[in-house]
Amino acid sequence: MVKNYTAILMYDQEHLWHPYTSMNSPLPSYLVEHADGVYLHLASGEKVIDGMSSWWSVVHGYNHPVLNAAMKAQIDKFSHVMFGGLTHTPAIELAEKLISLTPQGLNKVFLADSGSVAVEVAIKMAIQYQHSKRKLNKNKMLTIKNGYHGDTFAAMSVCDPVNGMHQLFSGFITENFFADAPQIGFDQQWHEADLDSLKQQFSDNHHHIAALILEPIVQGAGGMRFYHPEFLKACRTLCDQYDVLLIADEIATGFGRSGKLFACEHADISPDILCLGKALTGGYLTLAATLCTDHVATTISEGEAGVFMHGPTFMGNPLACAAANASLDLLIENDWKNQVSNIESQLNAELLPLSKHDNVANVRVLGAIGVIEAKYPVNMAIIQQKFVELGVWIRPFGKLIYIMPPFVINNTELTKLTSAIAEVVQCAEVFNK
Repeated sequence: MVKNYTAILMYDQEHLWHPYTSMNSPLPSYLVEHADGVYLHLASGEKVIDGMSSWWSVVHGYNHPVLNAAMKAQIDKFSHVMFGGLTHTPAIELAEKLISLTPQGLNKVFLADSGSVAVEVAIKMAIQYQHSKRKLNKNKMLTIKNGYHGDTFAAMSVCDPVNGMHQLFSGFITENFFADAPQIGFDQQWHEADLDSLKQQFSDNHHHIAALILEPIVQGAGGMRFYHPEFLKACRTLCDQYDVLLIADEIATGFGRSGKLFACEHADISPDILCLGKALTGGYLTLAATLCTDHVATTISEGEAGVFMHGPTFMGNPLACAAANASLDLLIENDWKNQVSNIESQLNAELLPLSKHDNVANVRVLGAIGVIEAKYPVNMAIIQQKFVELGVWIRPFGKLIYIMPPFVINNTELTKLTSAIAEVVQCAEVFNK
């Protein structure tokens, strides 16, 4: 049925439930007609620079010819086969690439559907691991406050206990252990007192803790916070001391976003289990991976079940694996490190001066991540419209106005993003004071 632009958006508001929105008073949505490079072309006529990389995933930009060609070549062979008893070259090649790129020792690869599922898989791995060692009481997770790990139930159980939907689903979400979030910033002077809460949790509860799960260095949707590498290094030491697995959730930070290929490298540590997603396919299809060490895999396989108890229908989807292989090749070919370094330098130069503004509480930059923490929550509808009028797509939340642009963005395009932020923070009407 052919509908005009207005009718299409009215139907959307009436019937499509967008993430974290009310169906009683839905926020306006903007209709995308096509996309290329760093640009989204809206049906209303605007051409906007995407400062969000579509929730941090489209690192190579939209409509990339290499990624397009990889998927077209695969779809002519087959788009999907079950991964039970069957395998295929795209998955095998992807496993080989991931093992070679990720921190040392992660030699087993489980291909899942999404970031949340990758976290669910990691938690199941940790519990099965301890069960296989006959440590049946070690069936809880330890994590740090201000974290975000996904919206499925096990993932929610390790999100921030205040802002992570715990109260709403109380009685259904598993109760886990929470240490205070690290307070020392990435570039600040380190002192051991930042570990006091975490050490206390290990000391008091290690008999019940299967794994410590956290976002290394960058806490994303829980507050866009950057913490000191020494904290992460201490996490590795404490996990070894108390026979607890370390799960690194690098779904947002993986593949160069923080300035290292993986954020664990800032602390020169390797986890027992690693979760990946988002940029894995360059934003083309949903795909995630959970990697673990040989020791974790062998221990699980020697347990009572004899197998790992998880198997999604679309596990190892060939189309997604083909996109991921092409995306990882592009990452290396495009010299991601230089791309991210250039973005970081420009973000520092153009965003840090905003820290002096009356409406701004803090500005922080790490790798290809720029964060403006305002003193007041934003009015989403007003600030979104303002950004579109300025030719950019930036999606704030709470008091945070942040950008994680595609790595292929050029200097002029990035300046348009930062200039839009600079203009918006001066507008009183975009904040709920």
